[in-house]
Amino acid sequence: MTFTSTPAVDLAAGIAAGDYSAREVATAFLDRIAETDGELNAFLAVDTPGALAAADAVDAARAAGETLGPLAGVPVAVKDVIATEGLVTTCGSRILEGWIPPYDATVTAHLRAAGAVIIGKTNMDEFAMGSSTENSAYGPARNPWNTDLIPGGSSGGSAVAVAARQAPLSIGTDTGGSIRQPAAMTGVVGVKPTYGGVSRYGLVALASSLDQAGPFAATVADAAALHAVMAGHDPKDSTSIDAPVPPVVAAAANGDVSGMRIGVVKQLTGEGFQREVREYFQKSLDLLADAGAQIVEVSCPHFEYALAAYYLILPSECSSNLAKFDAIRYGLRVGDDGERSVEQVMAMTREAGFGPEVKRRIMLGTYALSSGYYDAYYGQAQKVRTLIARDFAQAFEVADVLATPTAPTTAFPIGEKVDDPLSMYLQDIATIPANLAGVPGMSLPVGLDDKGLPIGLQFMAPAMADDRLYTAGAALEAAVGWEARP
Repeated sequence: MTFTSTPAVDLAAGIAAGDYSAREVATAFLDRIAETDGELNAFLAVDTPGALAAADAVDAARAAGETLGPLAGVPVAVKDVIATEGLVTTCGSRILEGWIPPYDATVTAHLRAAGAVIIGKTNMDEFAMGSSTENSAYGPARNPWNTDLIPGGSSGGSAVAVAARQAPLSIGTDTGGSIRQPAAMTGVVGVKPTYGGVSRYGLVALASSLDQAGPFAATVADAAALHAVMAGHDPKDSTSIDAPVPPVVAAAANGDVSGMRIGVVKQLTGEGFQREVREYFQKSLDLLADAGAQIVEVSCPHFEYALAAYYLILPSECSSNLAKFDAIRYGLRVGDDGERSVEQVMAMTREAGFGPEVKRRIMLGTYALSSGYYDAYYGQAQKVRTLIARDFAQAFEVADVLATPTAPTTAFPIGEKVDDPLSMYLQDIATIPANLAGVPGMSLPVGLDDKGLPIGLQFMAPAMADDRLYTAGAALEAAVGWEARP
């Protein structure tokens, strides 16, 4: 069998049954990475010895008759913003080049407990700031559908790893669409869970009130399996929700949308979206209606202010969070010759260690939080955030899930928008509202544009109703019959 084209849940079942070994599976994916990543640059670190040792441990446990975890032997690629004990975590930045965490993030610990094989760390926009994975200090990741194009961002490496069959599963983080948008652009399933549904402990923070780790997978069922393993209450994380994990695996297996009310957000369907994106969005709605869903239009009037509010809240939080990279405690240190002051060393280190987009956002945030401007900028943005949350609440009174295109366009050429930050930021126009409100969202592929590039559709659900995403996603996946691979 071809391991690299087999769904993750089937790989886990085959390993548990003894049809093949976890080492065989790990080796197949490691070989695939070696074959393809020179061109794709999806990985910043590949842990061959660690992956094989973890696979061997699974095989030994199975031979001994031990009960295996739900992802035992399944390779998982992890975005390089999530702490992995003994394995480099750089956040795509020179300021953390070579840094090896002395601890595991809770998500990493959950993976290990489930028997998953951590195969490596994936490329990303520096400190998760970007919509294209062009802001990585280690070079851009490339879209396997066309290597001249961006894969989306900031979790571009994780999306590419699944799309290019380098890993059956991967983990990304989503601050304003950084799982869903690259999922759309690479033709895979990507999910942002409810804020607080997955522990943020050990996730290097960009914007603490927005960041959320979530799964990438080739299928809705695979995404659900990884989501179920990642999620759960964590006392180490003050933002973690103390509630049962929504039944996402059962929902993915169900896929019955009979009577489900699917709300179409009026503000996110028209002008500004590529023609083929609009066409496939409508086709998808028709398929859902054929499957028994009720399509209703909803209005979320404050969504038009989401982008502006987000780009005040995010830089404000990142300017505060990144102050920890001060050349003193860990990471890069430049200019420490015994003559310069702490302030001089810090300034030189931050100048050398941070890339242009990170500097841009730190400066924006510092300005927005400065005395005399706080109320005018950050304070106003938080008020808009409240209005957006109310829009969602009203929409969910008449709809069980909301549907929008995931991104306004398909993947664009590397370098095309680098000098036009605003145009780049607009790629997240449909995904940002879910982060501001803390509700879950899913992107899944629904078609190809005239250039043969994938198009994504987004579902959003109320907080802690993540299972609804998987019900709707499974129904649409079955109706579309998506099998396209780069």
